[in-house]
Amino acid sequence: MDASEEAARGLTDLEAFLYWEAHVQAAHRHVAEFTARAPGLTQEQKMAVERWYLEEQRHVARTVTEHIADSISVVKEQHHIRFGRWLRGTLTAMVLITVAMIGLCVAVIVGTSS
Repeated sequence: MDASEEAARGLTDLEAFLYWEAHVQAAHRHVAEFTARAPGLTQEQKMAVERWYLEEQRHVARTVTEHIADSISVVKEQHHIRFGRWLRGTLTAMVLITVAMIGLCVAVIVGTSS
């Protein structure tokens, strides 16, 4: 892996980390706002709700990330299959064109020498 690939990978990792942190911070804000509007909860109950909600958000984020990764893998595999078919078709066409051109050249050479 060269330096530009490492830099691109680093930027992707940094972007993913910042996205995750933003998601966690938003989850903290949402649950804090929710528990603040629930006057009947004790401090321990509020903390339990916050822990449960944050764990649920982590689970959702993990599930979504895995789904996206799986979808990308499927699309990537489909792309490789399509590209392989296209490459084989192009190679076949090039071989046929080359054989036809060689045949045409031989016919012209044989025809001009008679």
